[in-house]
Amino acid sequence: MHSPDQHLPTRPLGATVLEITPLTIGGAPLGSMPGNFGREVPPEAGIDTALAALMGPVRALDTSAAYSAGESERRIGAAIRRVGGLPDGYLLSTKIARDLASGTFDAAQARRSIAGSLQRLGLDRVPLLYLHDPEKNDFDQLMEPGGPVDVLRELRDRGVAGSIGVAGGDLATIERYVRTGYFDVVLTHNRWTLVNRSAEPLVELAASMGMGVVNAAVLGGGILGSGAGGSGRYAYREAPAELLAAIGEMETACRDHGVPLAAAAIQFSTRDPRIASTIIGASRPERIDQAVALASVAVPDGLWADLDLVAARVDPTTLPA
Repeated sequence: MHSPDQHLPTRPLGATVLEITPLTIGGAPLGSMPGNFGREVPPEAGIDTALAALMGPVRALDTSAAYSAGESERRIGAAIRRVGGLPDGYLLSTKIARDLASGTFDAAQARRSIAGSLQRLGLDRVPLLYLHDPEKNDFDQLMEPGGPVDVLRELRDRGVAGSIGVAGGDLATIERYVRTGYFDVVLTHNRWTLVNRSAEPLVELAASMGMGVVNAAVLGGGILGSGAGGSGRYAYREAPAELLAAIGEMETACRDHGVPLAAAAIQFSTRDPRIASTIIGASRPERIDQAVALASVAVPDGLWADLDLVAARVDPTTLPA
């Protein structure tokens, strides 16, 4: 276990009152999502990983009602009970989500979603609550008076959520929500990585509005950690040959500079002053200390220049999204 003085330093999460560490542990893998991550995670392994997240140097953990039909939250809730409650100052985030069976995302579903999350987590409030994957439903319907976004804002007003955010993949849709000014935080995934720089306008817009920016899936589902030889998938889908070639070039550049590819992938995000925190998924306890170590590897400026040259040749419209 780590003592309090071994915690990573925190920084403000945008204009919120929340503080966050530069890394956040992603709770999707610990709930077991083999379709995305390629392996089953038994319940006790997931709980052990959540325990390591709660007691380790990283002071933020992200999950969702939609991850493995709530199993991620159940395992995190079990870990929270084992440590006697959510640690003081710890930033736990979860997300309200559409009904996964019917696709319905109305006000009633938003209320059911948060009620289920709180029950599974064993909490009466969460520091940060996101609207999850709103691109799956109609913008006007989610934004209508009394709809899911109004429910989210009400939850913040009542203190059930400390701050609220919007989390999703489709950049055009997420930008529409950001421009409403209703949200405190934006979470983007798979679109601000070594090989996909398409979230640049969204990151810049959100930062200019004083929002907290959280960046997820910087390993592209694993391939930017293992390299093209260890995976043929990016963003949970088969990667095109051109992308695999680009990642291979990046691996070579990293090897020439003596830097692990995963360290460059993580630090591409953590070195960006606009990014408050970078989410790294974990399904085993040791992954947490490994991520912290990779985030502190010295990376020479020349490597960033080499990686930028490769990235400039990647057409983001051809990438799995």
